[in-house]
Amino acid sequence: MDITEAGPLFDEVDLGAFTVDKAYDADPLIEKLEEWLIVLVISSRRNSCYPQKIGFQLYKKRNIIERFFASLKPFRGIVTRYDKLKSTFVAAVQFDSIIFLLN
Repeated sequence: MDITEAGPLFDEVDLGAFTVDKAYDADPLIEKLEEWLIVLVISSRRNSCYPQKIGFQLYKKRNIIERFFASLKPFRGIVTRYDKLKSTFVAAVQFDSIIFLLN
């Protein structure tokens, strides 16, 4: 489900690099990203016909992002997206991020 929603998201966001895991190793998505000149940091699946060459330094930074989102899991309101408005949700993420950084 996530991979089908990734394409339309790029219309709203200006990306320099796209750092994701093996689940996003799909030819249509990769072609769209290459068309938009976005740096790809996607680890290839084991059975991939055309494995991607990735920048190791960028891929290491993916771990920081994964750990950050894992730390937000105790904040139930963010994980389950109780907020109806985008502005309220973003404010909750910012508030919980500040709490995370202060600890």
